[in-house]
Amino acid sequence: MLPAMTDDLKSRLHARALEEGFSAMRVTTPNAIPQAAERLAAFVAQGRHGQMGWMAERMGWRGDPTALWPQARSVIMLAESYAPEETPLPLLNLHDRGVISVYAQGKDYHDLVKRRLKRLGRWLVDQAGCEIKVFVDTAPVMEKPLAQAAGLGWQGKHTNVLSRDLGNWFFLGAIFTTLDLAPDASEVSHCGSCTACLDICPTGAFPAPYQLDARRCISYLTIEHSGPVDADLRPLMGNRIYGCDDCLAVCPWNKFAKAARDIGYAPRHGAPPLAELALLDDAAFRARFAGSPIKRIGRGRFVRNVLYAIGNSGDASLRAVAQALCDDADATVADAAQWAVARL
Repeated sequence: MLPAMTDDLKSRLHARALEEGFSAMRVTTPNAIPQAAERLAAFVAQGRHGQMGWMAERMGWRGDPTALWPQARSVIMLAESYAPEETPLPLLNLHDRGVISVYAQGKDYHDLVKRRLKRLGRWLVDQAGCEIKVFVDTAPVMEKPLAQAAGLGWQGKHTNVLSRDLGNWFFLGAIFTTLDLAPDASEVSHCGSCTACLDICPTGAFPAPYQLDARRCISYLTIEHSGPVDADLRPLMGNRIYGCDDCLAVCPWNKFAKAARDIGYAPRHGAPPLAELALLDDAAFRARFAGSPIKRIGRGRFVRNVLYAIGNSGDASLRAVAQALCDDADATVADAAQWAVARL
């Protein structure tokens, strides 16, 4: 394909991406993040990945996109906004209710973003006869460094990607293709001297700017960590029962955030009463969170989180709720219930 034709195709691809509902699109190359492998290896060597063994597996692919699919010539990075209408931080003061991360309030983003990626990818194949592979957070792909290399945004001091045009409330998706597309200029950090995201972290999960120790991150603890959470961290979790948005919510760049366009991201779960959530058995849990990313952590881990929140509530009326679960068949749930009762 001639360069002029490629440039025209890229322009039309960008327009198509916006029509599909993406908020932004940029292009990079598979070899654009040579430092990623070394940084990933250091992160894992320090044990900062915690129980996320999948980060240590296939590090050769994860750290080097050219190894993941050698035939790829371009990586199309896309952003999709899920920005809330209001900041979620005031919910942290509702001690008898559970706070669910904004991204998990609606339908599972994996399904929504991948569906859109596939439609855009099929359009590209029809136009150029190329091959593609699409990825949304489930393959050994380091989307964040690729997004910065493509110019979508930069990895902030909280290690998440943020943008001068979108803030930091957006998902990332990637289309690898055999097509040669002109890469966009990479982005640099515009965090300046701001440390709002570091200062607000309840558990001190950032050893330094641009570094994260997942083992202290509430998002990791409530979603990825199985078994009991360390006793010294439980009081710091507050009423956060699935994920944590604190570092995202305080970012000043969110004044440029664009509202979510897909109705699938509309909040369905809100901040439900802890007493109600603690009563969920396995069937009720699966029914309540069908089609939500919350469903994947299972009833045991979820109710564990709810019980930690009950223990942190200071609400003596919730003591009986926790007491009823002290002999739960799930040992981790029983442990959390006993802790909550002792706290109250």
